[in-house]
Amino acid sequence: MIKQFFTTTTDGNIAYHVNDDKNRVLNNRKNLEITYGINISNLRYMNQTHRCNINIVTKDSNQCIDDCDALITNQINIPLMVMVADCIPILIQDKNQKVIAAVHAGRKSTFLNIAQKTVFKMIEEFNCNVQDVKINLGPSIQKCCYEVSSELVQIVKNSFGAEFVKGRLIDLQGINIKQLKDIGVKEENISTSNICTKCSDKNYYSYRLDKNCGRFAGVIVIN
Repeated sequence: MIKQFFTTTTDGNIAYHVNDDKNRVLNNRKNLEITYGINISNLRYMNQTHRCNINIVTKDSNQCIDDCDALITNQINIPLMVMVADCIPILIQDKNQKVIAAVHAGRKSTFLNIAQKTVFKMIEEFNCNVQDVKINLGPSIQKCCYEVSSELVQIVKNSFGAEFVKGRLIDLQGINIKQLKDIGVKEENISTSNICTKCSDKNYYSYRLDKNCGRFAGVIVIN
């Protein structure tokens, strides 16, 4: 069985790298074990650098994987975690091959096709079939609120298409979905949260609203 979930502000800040007490963060992570039934001692997470480095995780991997924005494993009871506050947390699974991935898809990583490349790596390393891959894009800043510079707008138009732009607002989710569909991921296998972390007033952190905010997480594990 594959379990996945997204934490909320109710679970507290999950990230050590923001301005928060380390013991409080550790306690918040330990509480995930109780709330969601995962083994925190086996948790693997990333020092996310808004690039396109993808790592294969084993039981011998460090708990924190440095300079990385996507993790893949086929090993049981190793939860993979991505931490966000507006960027897209993407959870990927192939139930047939029992392979999972957690992806940090911010603007820079999205422009580098990180979700697409993660699926390719799952296929290359674990013989996954793209037809069997299922994708879950969690809560993130939506096209209603993701305003960028005119230079970035032009990059999106030139690289991905004018349909992902409205004024100076860009549709990061739409770009990721296009990239995934372009390599053969079935549309019905892609689910996308419609919760905007900036304007929805839901229980999710938003860096655009508060630069001192914590991070919520997407977690996926093979049980």
